[in-house]
Amino acid sequence: MEIEHRHLSINNLNLHIGQIGKDELGTVIFLHGFPDIWYSWRHQMVAVAEAGYRAIAPDWRGYGLSDQPPDPENASWQHLISDLLGLFDALSISKAFLVGKDFGSFPAYLFALLYPDRICGVVSIGMPYLPIPISHDPLPEGFYINRWQEPGRAEIDFGRFDVKRVVRTIYILFSRSEMPIAPEGKEIMDLADLSTPLPEWFTEEDLSIYASLYEKNGFTYPLQIPYRAMHNMGGINVPPDLTIQVPVLLIKGEADYSYKHPRNYQKEGIMQKYVRDLEITFIPDGCHFVQEQLPDQVNQLIIRFVKSHPMNT
Repeated sequence: MEIEHRHLSINNLNLHIGQIGKDELGTVIFLHGFPDIWYSWRHQMVAVAEAGYRAIAPDWRGYGLSDQPPDPENASWQHLISDLLGLFDALSISKAFLVGKDFGSFPAYLFALLYPDRICGVVSIGMPYLPIPISHDPLPEGFYINRWQEPGRAEIDFGRFDVKRVVRTIYILFSRSEMPIAPEGKEIMDLADLSTPLPEWFTEEDLSIYASLYEKNGFTYPLQIPYRAMHNMGGINVPPDLTIQVPVLLIKGEADYSYKHPRNYQKEGIMQKYVRDLEITFIPDGCHFVQEQLPDQVNQLIIRFVKSHPMNT
């Protein structure tokens, strides 16, 4: 089996998807984060297809091979939810599993909250569900999210290098166990140079594929979603009951830098209060890109989860 590619006309945009497999047992839709693209799920797509499922991995709008929206500065989460609903309808998918990583888990959770009858279950890699705000210690000014939320700053920082160098640096920084924090007088791109080796599980060929896809749209939209539009829901009518009714599996890499984030919600037990059927699994050596770093372990967890919650159509 090989991954096939096509574009779907959704919300006046041509959105790219990769897909593989037959939906003998159901459909699994993979939602990437940043700096990910559809390609980030290559290992998982093949594995779930071989297990009897149809695997679909879209590029979000403004990412990879999907169209850049005409007004990226007006980005909101509502757009991603609308695009995801459009994907379901365009492919006549009545019900599916959602697998999200990093910020891709947020629309997965939100979609399950808004359309529970369309969802069999949610798998999140690295991102707990937090429906209510909590207090936390502020992070340093040089923390990468703080820097990238500042309009224009990342554009100047990234603009010093070609796209391949930018993607390379982000992959190196995000695969470490320490949070990317720039000291005073330095920018995020200064935290790694060309002498810093790529992670052993991420090849130069992988890097070239990522870079070639980011060259299409650049970083304009990815800086909006997730960073600068982090709290822009775009008028989504969230139900009063914020409890997720469908089964959820959270896969957490213990070497993921985000595990050291002060808003490490699953430790506080908040997620357990808002997910009726929750399983949390930790992978001891897993980094932020655990699905690429340790694909066999992640594949086994996803397949076991979807098989234990068969579709009821």
